[in-house]
Amino acid sequence: MKILQSSTCFQIALPIALLGASLAIPPLVARAAQQPQPAPPPHNMDHMQHNHGGFMQEGMHHAVAKGIKLEQQVEAGTHTITVREGPLTLPANTSHMKMPQPPDVFWTIPLDAFLLAYTPRLVDANGNAVPGIVLHHTAFWNTDRSDFLCPNKEEHIFGAGSELTNWMEIPGYGYRVQKGDKIRIETMVHNPTGTAYDKVYLEVKIPYAPAAADADSTAATKSVYPTWMDVQSCGNSGYDLKAGKNENTGTVTVKYNGVLLGVGGHMHDYAKQIVLEDATRKETVATLDAKLDEKGQLVSIPVVTFLDRGGYKFAAGDQLRITAIYDNTTGKPLPSGAMGIVVGYFLPADDSAMSTLRRKPKPAARQVAATHDM
Repeated sequence: MKILQSSTCFQIALPIALLGASLAIPPLVARAAQQPQPAPPPHNMDHMQHNHGGFMQEGMHHAVAKGIKLEQQVEAGTHTITVREGPLTLPANTSHMKMPQPPDVFWTIPLDAFLLAYTPRLVDANGNAVPGIVLHHTAFWNTDRSDFLCPNKEEHIFGAGSELTNWMEIPGYGYRVQKGDKIRIETMVHNPTGTAYDKVYLEVKIPYAPAAADADSTAATKSVYPTWMDVQSCGNSGYDLKAGKNENTGTVTVKYNGVLLGVGGHMHDYAKQIVLEDATRKETVATLDAKLDEKGQLVSIPVVTFLDRGGYKFAAGDQLRITAIYDNTTGKPLPSGAMGIVVGYFLPADDSAMSTLRRKPKPAARQVAATHDM
């Protein structure tokens, strides 16, 4: 299995690959850029402070980028949806803390379907490729469903960082959405390069399978649920690193019977290891040792799959313990320098029991951005 490698400060990748007739989940990997680079004053953007309240944004305050829109194009013939966010202006040598950031935008799901895969890319106004290094991260959240481990959170369905890794299609599995669902998209950008980029767009192509009215006709497609097991439990994912060794532990409780198909991990630079345990059974589910370069920057985190046993069985009430270990060799504290997340996919024993995760739609007045047809 190929291990992903990272090259920017916040990379998220959860592609899934079919091994024979089984499901495997490659790693979620990350490296944190610790030293902000000098930034020229932003231009063509307002200077109001915007608080990114999402769980991946750690409550950071940024200036707000102007004129950001979300567009979508539905190609019924190929069963593909393309969503595009932008335009983004990216001055050279600008850290994510100095860069005016896009406000959260909302994608309205156009039909009942299973989302099958995700292919992200960055392009300019002419469709030319823009280096992925300028994407700090993007995260897609289903505002109409709660996370099954942390009901206070929206369901996190997709994420990507500078590696722009594809999430591949898996025959027989999909993420179920309903027409009208609102997907909140958090995006953070930076530009550590010496080249300025203007009118940049984030595009994500998403193949889908229409969900037929006759439930029997879609019985072969199984709904999988993104599983985020966080050392910060059900709070904001980012936390501070002190100098030297850091060991942080959090817990979440499983509320449904089912199986975990496999896991990878998400950490930042100076990571050593993240461990997932079933504390109820007193069993170690997975131990993921981080691979670092000579500077302590994260290169990769391995994958553990449970294919030989038909998945790792969870029972309602099982308490999961997540432990993240870092060794911060910089000799100084690193504010918001760490995350510790074990991420995978969960296949419930009874999918109908998951219907309780659906939330009431939010009033339209609360949406900060509308969708448009391309």
